[in-house]
Amino acid sequence: MDQKQFYSTVLPLKGRLYRLALGYLKDPEDAEDAVQEIFVKLWAIRKALDKYRSIEALTVTMTKNYCLDQLKAKRRSEVSLDKVIAHAGGTSPEKSTVEKNLMHVILQILPQLPEQQKMVFCLRDMDGLELREIETLTGINYNNVRVLLSRARKTLREKIIKIQTYEYGQDSASN
Repeated sequence: MDQKQFYSTVLPLKGRLYRLALGYLKDPEDAEDAVQEIFVKLWAIRKALDKYRSIEALTVTMTKNYCLDQLKAKRRSEVSLDKVIAHAGGTSPEKSTVEKNLMHVILQILPQLPEQQKMVFCLRDMDGLELREIETLTGINYNNVRVLLSRARKTLREKIIKIQTYEYGQDSASN
């Protein structure tokens, strides 16, 4: 399938795929991201699209599966947050509150990270996997896993400091 055929066959499905994704994800931005991701995947396999009897059925199935994967990933991170909070529960109420607030901030910042950094960070620091396990699971070279994790942590640290500096009205030049 060439570019012109792709535009005339696949792009008209955008509205339907968006409504489907919005029904699953309940967030307009997430739904737009889902449709864009599906279009990227379809573009990558455009030469094989002629083999499918119904491209519309294929795109609907791909969108549904993508949305379900996103919901599963979100549920896993929520469960991980609950584990961290439960683990923190054995400490003083003040420390527990600080840890809960920190996790809340981290979960707000996490979507801003590049996909691979976010994935490695979640697998290591939220799910507790070892670096070798992450290498095996993701297929990312061990050294790259280490670099991705380091960059994710650095970005999170910088953004948390920036947020805390703003919240407490501290001048960043005085730090």
